[in-house]
Amino acid sequence: MGWFILVALIAAALAALWALGVRGGQLTATAAALFVAATGYAAQGSPDLRSAPATAAHTRDLFPLTEARHAFFGQFAPGESWLRISEALARDGQSADAVGILQNAAKRHPGDAQLWIGLGNALVDEGRGLTPPAELAYRRAAELDPNHPAAPFFYGLALARSGNREAALAIWRSILADAPKDAGWRPLVEAGVAGLSNAGPPQRQSR
Repeated sequence: MGWFILVALIAAALAALWALGVRGGQLTATAAALFVAATGYAAQGSPDLRSAPATAAHTRDLFPLTEARHAFFGQFAPGESWLRISEALARDGQSADAVGILQNAAKRHPGDAQLWIGLGNALVDEGRGLTPPAELAYRRAAELDPNHPAAPFFYGLALARSGNREAALAIWRSILADAPKDAGWRPLVEAGVAGLSNAGPPQRQSR
C-alpha cells in the first residue's frame, strides 16, 4: 500500500506541473527531486509492510492537516510533494515513514519553514502527542518565518491534539488578535477556537 501511495502521488504531482505548463529542465529537476524523496523513503521506510491500525484516541481529525496547510501556504509550495507523501503515509498508519521522508526533505531544504512544520506534525503523529523533537521542528519553522502565523497555529494544534486545550486556545486567540480581517486563513483559526471552546473534556492520546 505504501508503494502504491508513493507512485500515485509522484505521478499526480508531475501531471499537475505539466498541466500548469512546466516543461524542460524545470520539470526534469522536479522529477529528480521527487525521485530523491522516494529514494529516501525507500531507504528509511518499509513500504511493503501492512499499515498499523490508527489509534482510536487519535485526534488528528481536529483539522485535516493537508487542508490546514493549504489555507496558510497554498497548494503549490516547493515542498508540497514531500508533504503530501508524508501525510498520506501518516493517514495509512505508517508514521515512522512519514517522519523519515520529511527529515530527508528538511535536510535538503533547511530554509523551508513549511517542511519543518510538516515534520513537526509528523512527529506528533508518531509520538501520539507533542514531543521535544516536534517542539524543536515548530520552533525552527517559527525562526525561519517569524511573522507568519502557520508555525504557532500548528504548534497550537499539536497542543490540542496532546490534550492541552487551554494553551492551544491562548495561542490561536493571540493569532486572531493580530490577524488582518481579510486574511484567507482567518476562518480556519476562528473555526479552531470555536471548536475547542465548545469541545468536551480534553482527552490526551494514549501511548
